[in-house]
Amino acid sequence: MNSSSDVNQSSSSPPFCLLGAAGYSHRLDTCVVEVVVILFLTVLIIAGNLVVIFVFHCAPLLHHHTTSHFIQTMAYADLLVGVSCLVPSLSLLHYLRGLNEEFTCKAFGYMVSVLKSVSMASLACISVDRYIAITRPLSYATLVTPCRLRACIVLVWVYSALIFLPSFFGWGKPGYHGDIFRWCADSWKTRPAFSSFIVALLYAPAALIVCFTYGSIFRICRQHTKEITQRHARFSSPTEGERGERAEGCPDKRYAMVLFRITSVFYVLWMPYILYFLLESAGLYQHKVASFLTTWLAISNSFCNCLIYSLSNSVFRKGLGRLFSPLFPSCLGCTDAKKAPVPVSPRSDARCQLRGATPVFVDPTVRRVGVLLLLGAWRGARADACRPLQRPVLREKSKLGSRRTEDEKFDADEQSGL
Repeated sequence: MNSSSDVNQSSSSPPFCLLGAAGYSHRLDTCVVEVVVILFLTVLIIAGNLVVIFVFHCAPLLHHHTTSHFIQTMAYADLLVGVSCLVPSLSLLHYLRGLNEEFTCKAFGYMVSVLKSVSMASLACISVDRYIAITRPLSYATLVTPCRLRACIVLVWVYSALIFLPSFFGWGKPGYHGDIFRWCADSWKTRPAFSSFIVALLYAPAALIVCFTYGSIFRICRQHTKEITQRHARFSSPTEGERGERAEGCPDKRYAMVLFRITSVFYVLWMPYILYFLLESAGLYQHKVASFLTTWLAISNSFCNCLIYSLSNSVFRKGLGRLFSPLFPSCLGCTDAKKAPVPVSPRSDARCQLRGATPVFVDPTVRRVGVLLLLGAWRGARADACRPLQRPVLREKSKLGSRRTEDEKFDADEQSGL
């Protein structure tokens, strides 16, 4: 009897929304605003990640890049996050009436938390992959193998599924605050022990790994760029030295901007959610509007990932251009015409191909930084090795010149004698 009355009561009551429960002005229907925001983010997340997945399947070269495996995993997780965002929209649009609120809240909160965890862990794996590629470029192919990549991806999914599993056994809310029923907001509370457990084992390690790896990459790039500039100034003329400083200052700034965008977007979107999660579980601060804003700000990271990590890959941009070339042939022709006049000197292409060796494909940004580091070491070794050999070469040339003059004199004497 109680269950049937609860179902009838839930079917007759209006749908629950966090902004409407906050008690703001009735002139504006806050539930409609909530539906519009959720649907807008849902469309962006699904469309952006579908394009990423489609380009990966249509561009076979992208499968050879190690970073692309993590980007693809992150794209699938973010796509599922976008699909799961349809559930709150359906709830607000009166399509989820008659369901068991407790089971639906727990199942939906667990699913979204696992998908967000996979996306966040993939960001940390991408940063570690780039850090290894730059700090150990020669042993990168032996350290990062396809078998280890697959094992790492499986471990990310299993770890994310296990870490939120205690939410089904009464440990508390796993961290998702986009409540779809009133039971989720009023009866399902966060607990300090479970919140600290999630932050200590997931959010804090991922944030520290991203900060450490990208900070170290930027520091290494600046250090080696400074060394190359000093060697240019030592072994070249003043005009060439100024030219080298200008040419090498641009990549330094470009890498700095890329790393700044990656870290700033990550922390801006995730830190408010983590802080509110800790404050609410400790009982220090609780507000339904703050809960809604921080949750959907963190979920919007699923759309920003496909922009930052995919469009920053030059091979992905080429695959995207080829994919949309039938739709926009004139724009593609303009870009090709702009890129055509740029000459490529044969001296700048310093690649060594070994017979019988399998080609190793690395992310273009990582490859550029690795080439920059190796080029600086090669220039310094070449300058140090060639400098002592200049005088012996001149001596050999002077000896050859004196021998030629003696032979010419001997031939002239023979001709005069004849």
